[in-house]
Amino acid sequence: MAGTEGGGGRGAGPLLLGVRHHGPGSARAVRAALEAARPRVVLIEGPPEADVLIPLAADEDMRPPVALLAHAVDEPGRSAFWPLAEFSPEWVAIRWALEHEVPARFIDLPATHTLAWGKDDAEGELTGEEQPPDPTAETPTAGTPSSESPSAPEPSAEDIRVDPLAVLAEAAGYDDPERWWEDVVEHRGVGERDAFAPFTALEEAMGALRETYGVGGHERDLVREAYMRLQVRAAQREFEDDVAVVCGAWHVPALRQKASVAADRALLKGLPKVKADLTWVPWTHRRLSRASGYGAGIDSPGWYGHLFGAPDRPVERWMTKVAGLFREEDRIVSPAHVIEAVRLAETLAVMRGRPLPGLGETTDAVRAVMCEGSDVPLSLVHDRLVVGDVLGEVPPGAPAVPLQRDLDRSQRRLRIKPEALERELELDLRKETDAGRSRLLHRLRLLRIEWGEPAASRGSTGTFRETWRLRWEPELAVRVAEAGVWGTTVLAATTAKAEADAIGAQSLADVTALAEHCLLAELPDALPVVMKVLADRAALDTDVGHLAQALPALVRSLRYGDVRGTDTGALTEVAAGLAERVFVGLPPACAALDADAAEEMRRHVDAVHGAVALLGDAGGPGSGSGHGDLRDRWRAVLRTLSARDTVPGVIRGRAVRLLLDEGELGPDEAARLMGLVLSPGTPPADAAAWIEGFVGGGGGLLLVHDERLLALVDAWLTGVPAEAFTDVLPLLRRTFSSYEPGVRRTLGELVRRGPGKQVGTAATAAGIPGFGAELDAGRADAVVPVLRLLLGLDDMVGNTDNELVGVAG
Repeated sequence: MAGTEGGGGRGAGPLLLGVRHHGPGSARAVRAALEAARPRVVLIEGPPEADVLIPLAADEDMRPPVALLAHAVDEPGRSAFWPLAEFSPEWVAIRWALEHEVPARFIDLPATHTLAWGKDDAEGELTGEEQPPDPTAETPTAGTPSSESPSAPEPSAEDIRVDPLAVLAEAAGYDDPERWWEDVVEHRGVGERDAFAPFTALEEAMGALRETYGVGGHERDLVREAYMRLQVRAAQREFEDDVAVVCGAWHVPALRQKASVAADRALLKGLPKVKADLTWVPWTHRRLSRASGYGAGIDSPGWYGHLFGAPDRPVERWMTKVAGLFREEDRIVSPAHVIEAVRLAETLAVMRGRPLPGLGETTDAVRAVMCEGSDVPLSLVHDRLVVGDVLGEVPPGAPAVPLQRDLDRSQRRLRIKPEALERELELDLRKETDAGRSRLLHRLRLLRIEWGEPAASRGSTGTFRETWRLRWEPELAVRVAEAGVWGTTVLAATTAKAEADAIGAQSLADVTALAEHCLLAELPDALPVVMKVLADRAALDTDVGHLAQALPALVRSLRYGDVRGTDTGALTEVAAGLAERVFVGLPPACAALDADAAEEMRRHVDAVHGAVALLGDAGGPGSGSGHGDLRDRWRAVLRTLSARDTVPGVIRGRAVRLLLDEGELGPDEAARLMGLVLSPGTPPADAAAWIEGFVGGGGGLLLVHDERLLALVDAWLTGVPAEAFTDVLPLLRRTFSSYEPGVRRTLGELVRRGPGKQVGTAATAAGIPGFGAELDAGRADAVVPVLRLLLGLDDMVGNTDNELVGVAG
């Protein structure tokens, strides 16, 4: 092999480069070894079906981190990832081969067997995080054996593989395997005379470990290594010994050993198979920090990327990055901080006997110098820099399922780019682009592609506003492939999925929620099917709780007719029929309930009350089709509930409260009913439940503004017998603890002076320390100049103070 003269570590046979997956030191060493050896072919650990995808690595639009995604054609949710970062040795080998026009091939066990093998596991179906058994080798530094993969069976004692890194670190006198690896590999210079020396040393170490501990009984590793040996032999027949192999260091001794072709083929005989598709998908640094795919999760991908990309002075450059991050977050960090942090990191490295400062030393220095000893700002450094939110990109020419291509087109058209960093997106549905974004995100949620999550809108409660929290995770590519069975476009797939979900829904509430989602996602073809299922389920369901639970979501959907231009006439008819059935069945369903069932029914009453109000106000088709008297009939139901002794107190109290809020019950009548309930003849527990229903859930202001009601509650509470007080106290604490602090403070002040003893604004104000009995006109006039400045009236001539007060009003 050309360029190997003088390489003491280079012997006869193929060049075996044992690496740590995602290790920047290994990546630099691989590049140096390939430059020295100049092989005619590069063999890389990975699924051979991906050979046709290797040329895409040279595309200018390909930006790591990326991953090879393999999924079963007939079961797209069964998938496996092979992630690659810029500092991964495999990626460096691929790029070197493409730059030097040298063939590059993957030689690990084909994905068609890997996916089928995982299918037979006891853990069942695999998606996203649940990878099949480690499809690439366990490395000398990764401490997660493939048998500990989430999809693998529980390992027995003899199956647990030793952590090679921990053993080697302990032999070298280190208590931290990561620190040992940094010292002996990551901090190695790049100008050593023998480019093959680190691989020779690692091969000897792995050989000694395998002789001592064996392979741990992992049949899959034996099969994979047999396949890789066959591929290496095939390459040698074609290129003689001008072959370089980049694989996990743990496998190097197995590839070096002499085994017969017949023995290797015997291990591969009868392996299960499934049809598999492969493509490139974007990956993130955050996902690299988890043990998946290669089984070599790393804690600090951002730090490793920095080490790999820094041409010189890595510590100084790192501290500059940290200072820049802090400045972006408005923290005061000066160049002096950077200089002092570098000095401290270097001093710590000397004290700890390390050749160069590592992540531990730089972290300690940042904490002491830039964070003033606090771990709170340090967590920002860990999240943004040590781990990072880098999201890779793949070229448009990469193979993809039709649904993925349609999604890509929609993202470009709507100018909504996938990003690894979580962000909020505010939408105004009156704008065409924002309405299209909303439809897309709602459709993806129906397809279980959780790219966006709805969040509470700030500053507006109108139906034309939506807020989404977006974050793209690599495993969503699997969800897209899995959803491809429903259709080739997002609209077609969502329509088919909604229809299937409606037919298979387990409860009436599920169907009503689905109808709401169909309106949000604007699925006109799916809505008739959902509405038919909804009408059939509603006609057959006799459980009032189910009907009451289903009604609010159905009525909420009526509002989308105004904002999205959807015809909700059929929906209005179903909702009105559902409400009628609730009115008939609710009073008997509220009788003889225990405390928990009564509280649940109280929530149903609140939900139905709000739904009836929306249904009566709903515009659009059907709003004037004879449903205007629903409110009157609902008020009659509330009167029935408030008067029946068999109805639990919490429901009776809430019915009275709702009638009072609606203006159907006067304050005098409400006070009379409360007085009856709080009379000595009522058991204290029942009276406390009534109070909870009446003033619970924001009813504190009612007591603040109507001191007669507060006086009744106060008189009843002071008269509760001592033996019953401990029983009613939890209910009262739950009721009053839900009030805002200002309301609780005001109620306490009213109770302190005695409800109803002082009447009038002036009298009340006079009793508050710091307030006078009457207005102070002089102090009020002092505010006028500031008010003029705020309203921009300084330049207006002829305005009197009275005119200013009118403008302010």
